[in-house]
Amino acid sequence: MGEKVIAVLTSGGDAPGMNAAVRAVARVGLSYGMRVIGIHRGYNGLLHGDMFEMNLRSVSDVIHRGGTILYTARSPEFKTDEGVKRAAKTCKDVGIEGLIVVGGDGSFRGARELSKYGIPCIGIPGTIDNDIRCSEYTIGFDTAMNTAMEMVDKIRDTAQSHDRCSVVEVMGRRCGDIALQTGIAVGATAILVPEVAYDFDRDVIKRIKFTQMTGKKHFIIIVAEGIGGVDNIARKIHDIVGIEARATILGHVQRGGSPTLRDRVVASTMGTHAVELILGGKTNRVVAMQQGKIIDFDINEALEMKREFDINLYNAALRISI
Repeated sequence: MGEKVIAVLTSGGDAPGMNAAVRAVARVGLSYGMRVIGIHRGYNGLLHGDMFEMNLRSVSDVIHRGGTILYTARSPEFKTDEGVKRAAKTCKDVGIEGLIVVGGDGSFRGARELSKYGIPCIGIPGTIDNDIRCSEYTIGFDTAMNTAMEMVDKIRDTAQSHDRCSVVEVMGRRCGDIALQTGIAVGATAILVPEVAYDFDRDVIKRIKFTQMTGKKHFIIIVAEGIGGVDNIARKIHDIVGIEARATILGHVQRGGSPTLRDRVVASTMGTHAVELILGGKTNRVVAMQQGKIIDFDINEALEMKREFDINLYNAALRISI
């Protein structure tokens, strides 16, 4: 038998720390005597044979870089059964005996489809939204939160100077974790997330009016992307409360930047775990963090899990920010 061949790709939205995961996969794989193939532009690259042989120097000076050196792209073709079959054939033609996919829920569904055609896959959770059901933490989340916090801190400086209300939309279409934790960190008067139904008068207006009575003159409202409508929220605050209110959408600035220490370390340990799973013949798994430890789940089990929103932390946020 020759050397074991593994491959790595990044898929879905980019997240700071993906490069640290790719670096760990390459270095650990090579240290075990494997051949490591880097695939460009996710499943699209797999379909079109856009790949290269990695060596130790392929991942030099990448651990501190945001984005992904392997790039990422959408692939409508891969979403078809014909596309999956073609991708599986490419893997077999190249001799890939284990494919490591760094990405989110959709990326893992793609890996599960490939595994049905005999391609052993491992998923590593890389998404700033922290919305992978089986894992309490995803690569990129800490960096995104810190970026959002720094941006809102700057917005607060001008809000305070003008006795203004700033309504800030942070990323998170289906998951309010960035909004919740950023909201606590910046002392937001109100935090609106997709997981908790809200009443505008009770949860925004009354909270602003109450804190006004205690002497507060400037306000931060944090809104998750899944709630949206920040311009309308700002307008209503101005009309009802009579204070100047401005809306800001932070957008893709939250995806970029140098990953934090936490994201670099978690990505490195998850990448190592993924390679060791393949080495031990344990495939079609998703790497996850539970209670601070790196573990793994069967890919089908991982995709069927339900995600719990931290309602206790949300309730604590309401009590703190008054």
